[in-house]
Formats: sequence, C-alpha cells, structure tokens
Amino acid sequence: MTAAAPAAWRARLGHLAGRGLFEALYAVEQHGVRHVPTSGPVILAANHTGYLDGALVLSMAPRDSHFLVLDQTFRTRAGALLTLTGQIPIDQQVGDRRALGQAIEVLRRGGVIGIFPEGGRGRGDLAQAGRGVAWLAINGGATVVPTACLGTRATGQHADSWPRLRSRMVVDFGAPVDLELDASLPGRQRLQHAAEQIRTTLGGHVHDASRRHGIPLPTDVPEGLIGT
Repeated sequence: MTAAAPAAWRARLGHLAGRGLFEALYAVEQHGVRHVPTSGPVILAANHTGYLDGALVLSMAPRDSHFLVLDQTFRTRAGALLTLTGQIPIDQQVGDRRALGQAIEVLRRGGVIGIFPEGGRGRGDLAQAGRGVAWLAINGGATVVPTACLGTRATGQHADSWPRLRSRMVVDFGAPVDLELDASLPGRQRLQHAAEQIRTTLGGHVHDASRRHGIPLPTDVPEGLIGT
C-alpha cells in the first residue's frame, strides 16, 4: 500500500459520511459537476459565509478532497472528525509552510484540495482574497475550479450558526479559471496577477450562481467571527 492510500481512504470516508448527513438534514443541490476534471490535481476555490461551507463542498464535490481548515477548529469537538477524514490544519497568523506543503503533496499525487481564498467567514462576495490559491495552483500544477457555496448562513446569523433543518443549500462548480501567467513578470508580480484572476473569476461566479439559484449572499460579517 502506498503512503497516499490511507489519505485517500480518509478523504473517501469524509465524502461519503458528509454526503449522507447533508442529504438527510438539508435540501442540498449540486450543480456544474462537469466543470470538475475527473483526474489530475484540482483546487476547489470556494467563497466562505458559514460554518458548514467546508463540509458542504467536501460532501458535494464529485471527487474526494482535503480542505485547508483553521487549526483552532481542530481543537473543537469537530477536531477528531477533521483529523480522521484527512483535513489539513492551517495557521493563518503565520505563513504556514507545513500546511501548504501538505496541500502540495496532495496535488502532486493528483488529488483535490479545497480552500477559501477569503480566509474566513464573511459576506462571501470575494471583495478581498489572499494569494494561497494562486501559489498552490502554480506550484502544484493544479486546475482551479471556482466554487459557489450558498445558503449556509443568512444575514444576521452568528458565525457558528447552522441553517435550519431542510433549508436549501447549493454548491455550484464553475468553469475552471484560465490562468494567464506572464513569464516576463517577476515571480511576486506573477503570483499577485494570478491571485487577482482567481478572485475576480470566483467572485463573478458566486454572484452569478446566487442570482441563478435565488439564494442571496449575507450582507454582513457575522458576529463571533474568529477565522475560517
């Protein structure tokens, strides 16, 4: 058995368990699956508004995946499950090379990484985003799939609130980002340019999906916000 095999089985467990739970508790929908490559390294770059975003995208994705999750979440009651299913803790207060290294390993063996470019829960409108997705895409040779996650938090709800039972939630996968990497630019500028391409493409997809599915984004940054 290869070293990648245990991680693959853990990701499969997370996907199957999460899918069953969400379908039992909520009215979940999955759209745009055709946009997710069936093989090779992929990054699911999703907007972030509610506590359940990561679990929802992981459960509804057509491929098993590993999400980058705020390290302090691993110290909550969900921590054991996150570890069991192969999720990756990340410390946003520092340049977490260990977490990025783990993510690169997943990508280099042809796997799928999930990440929130915004870094934490908020309006989910991609007004701002970090450069982590771009760095992983460039260094991991990965396809970036913009992913709209809708319905996990309404305006006025707490950062850790859960949607009411049987409420409608949607995950919509968009066409992959066509990164334009100008080799003539210095590395830092090339990274920033790629990050902005990803931010604007994901933002456009999220707003379009919100309109098409009739699920508005929250208009506030939630109370109790401590990170992703």
